[in-house]
Amino acid sequence: MSEPHHTSRNAVSPEAAAGMGSSELRENFLVQGLFAPDAVNLTYAHYDRMVVGGAMPVGGELSLAAIRPMGTGSFLERRELAAFNLGGAGTVTVGGEAHKLAHRDMIYVGLGAGEIALGSDDDAEPAKFYLISAPAHRALPTRRVEIGDARRLDMGAAETSNERSIFQFVHPKGIETCQLVVGMTTLATGSVWNTMPAHVHERRSEAYLYFGLAEDARVFHFMGEPAASRHIVVANEEAVLSPHWSIHCGAGTTNYAFIWAMAGDNVDFTDIDPVPVETMR
Repeated sequence: MSEPHHTSRNAVSPEAAAGMGSSELRENFLVQGLFAPDAVNLTYAHYDRMVVGGAMPVGGELSLAAIRPMGTGSFLERRELAAFNLGGAGTVTVGGEAHKLAHRDMIYVGLGAGEIALGSDDDAEPAKFYLISAPAHRALPTRRVEIGDARRLDMGAAETSNERSIFQFVHPKGIETCQLVVGMTTLATGSVWNTMPAHVHERRSEAYLYFGLAEDARVFHFMGEPAASRHIVVANEEAVLSPHWSIHCGAGTTNYAFIWAMAGDNVDFTDIDPVPVETMR
């Protein structure tokens, strides 16, 4: 089994990030090129050892193999995985058992579950599997979650341009995991702000994958310490790595959706430190 294409991102201190320009911020925190035909692309981040990746099978199944930074013989040997389908209907095969994923469905796969293969039902409309992985300490059952079964929370308001729906796919009241907490947020028409007011969570790292954007649309993703904010301009199907010390919020040129995924010391969705807007700089 060939090793997927991969890159690594070293951990960056808040002091170092505060002095970076746009190019350096993008080089260290932006993940591009996730979905390419017949390819698996992975980024190994030294923030809670998260792996962020994408797979787009067109000419047949793609295998998900371990990469060198993991130091293991197979991908799930010491890890858990969440795979979220952003494309056409597809199949995730886990240890020989096939699981169908429609558009915006997700599957959680626990430690040691076996080999992973990713396929599309129709090569003309291929699946796009967004992959999030973190180290795991015990084996937990594989679970598929359809978009209609996710826990939904409606938040914000049109008056503040942040009316949005949060869909919790992997959370303590639903699927048990070792580290991962995963969900999707969709913004209502006319709303552009996500995660505002902002927050940080000292005990977890996070990644945002923005999608549902037109080719010429962008999201201005804000990061950095609350008193030293920076921004990264993000296009469709690009992800941003968010260290534990950083805020993570954004405003788009239109409404959009994003997948958020966290890993760290706990799985408590409410374990955050709010940042009042008036204290941000």
